[in-house]
Amino acid sequence: MATLADVAKRANVSKMTVSRVINHPDQVSDELKTLVYQAMKELDYVPNFAARALVQNRTQVIKFLILEEIDTVEPYYMNLLTGISRELDKHYYSLQLVTKKSKNIGSYDGLIVTGMRHDDFDSGVLNIDKPVILYGENTRGYDYIDVDNREGARLATDHVLQLGFKRVVFLGINLLEEQFMVSRLSGYEEVMHAHNLTPESYFIRNSSRVAEKKAFDLLRYNSDDIAFVCASDRIAIGVVRAGLTFGRKFGENMAVTGFDGVFLDRISSPHISTVQSPVIEMGEELARMLLQKIGDNGKSQGHILFKPAFIARGSTTGNDSMTS
Repeated sequence: MATLADVAKRANVSKMTVSRVINHPDQVSDELKTLVYQAMKELDYVPNFAARALVQNRTQVIKFLILEEIDTVEPYYMNLLTGISRELDKHYYSLQLVTKKSKNIGSYDGLIVTGMRHDDFDSGVLNIDKPVILYGENTRGYDYIDVDNREGARLATDHVLQLGFKRVVFLGINLLEEQFMVSRLSGYEEVMHAHNLTPESYFIRNSSRVAEKKAFDLLRYNSDDIAFVCASDRIAIGVVRAGLTFGRKFGENMAVTGFDGVFLDRISSPHISTVQSPVIEMGEELARMLLQKIGDNGKSQGHILFKPAFIARGSTTGNDSMTS
């Protein structure tokens, strides 16, 4: 079996450098990491992480806690998990999915939490002595990563206004106390006010069926041109179905935008114009931030908001060409 000394010799670096690459990759230049990783690959060298974990009092385990109904967000979280696991794998960490009840069963080094709601902050779910990173905006002082929800809503609202729509309805999720929804609503209202237009908002469950019924009621006795800025792709799917029922022509007398851009936007016909979040990249950054926090003995890491992109498709353009 290859040894650490063999790797050092193949990469033409010191054993100490190899050790730093393995144990503290954040402290080593990308050039050195590339040299060492290539040597490890060529020699089929596998570090003894069990021994390292024992010395450092680490488990090499990260837990991922989802606090919302997985059946309403499953495509989204598959992408998020891909990003998290991809980054953790680089550092030889394993990932465990846990629930509120199981999160403290077994040892682990850190916790990523998503789906935190207003009441969860006071429920004691975060009363743990391990480093934590949240996926989702919060104003409680916890480190977090999210997409820029306010900017995303701005992009969607501005898009339909540029198409000439004057009546623009915001269909939000009935979680008004949650920061992500506050931000999306704020982005929509800011653009509406900037164009001297009156905001019109409704809040419903994140369900395509509920959204279809709400849109049906709004369209039933109204033939005006109308655009819907939806807080999720799931809601947008329902609104599109209602528009088709009334024979609306997308891009002419009706427009619909979604939010997230992960799978659901492409199963609708027409495809949904949406605010696309770089979910895999955000997952990778979640893992990096948490590992850095573990290495810093729990020191606060702050927060990062990723830039969204708007993807124009058939639900606003009348065809399914995809432009950002």
